[in-house]
Amino acid sequence: MGILLVLLFIVVPIAELYVIIQVGGLIGVGPTLLLLLLDAIVGSWLLKHQGRAAWRRFNQALAERRIPGKEVADGFLILLGGALLIAPGFITDIFGILFLIPPTRAIARRILFRFTVGRVAVVGVPVGAAMGGFGSRSGPKRSYDYDVDAEEVPEDVDFDHRLPPASD
Repeated sequence: MGILLVLLFIVVPIAELYVIIQVGGLIGVGPTLLLLLLDAIVGSWLLKHQGRAAWRRFNQALAERRIPGKEVADGFLILLGGALLIAPGFITDIFGILFLIPPTRAIARRILFRFTVGRVAVVGVPVGAAMGGFGSRSGPKRSYDYDVDAEEVPEDVDFDHRLPPASD
């Protein structure tokens, strides 16, 4: 892990500066800066376009009641690719474009799955079994927003800490 951080925070920026200086020496400072600006703009546009498509596929997977593993991986790679394209530098731009273009993203997704399969467990819980059977009892269906509806109660107040029953 330490070697990865050294590469990420020391070697990559030095390599990026070297490449930028070399490109600047070949085509000039102005065109180099224009090229870096242009790829950041194109990267932002690709991020927006591919991100929306990934979001639609994610929602479609949820609507079809299947685990959106591929869609989540695509979303991660799209965000990573967009961040790499927006960051100044030609090396990160190459990897950013590879993560944003669907055919090369599929290859990156397979590599990502190879490193993560077996390290992540997906556990299914029957509907109503989550929260100790909550939702399987009869009664009015209620929608709870815990962030908004929750409030602190003084310790000296005696009350039942359980939520009222709800039905499916």
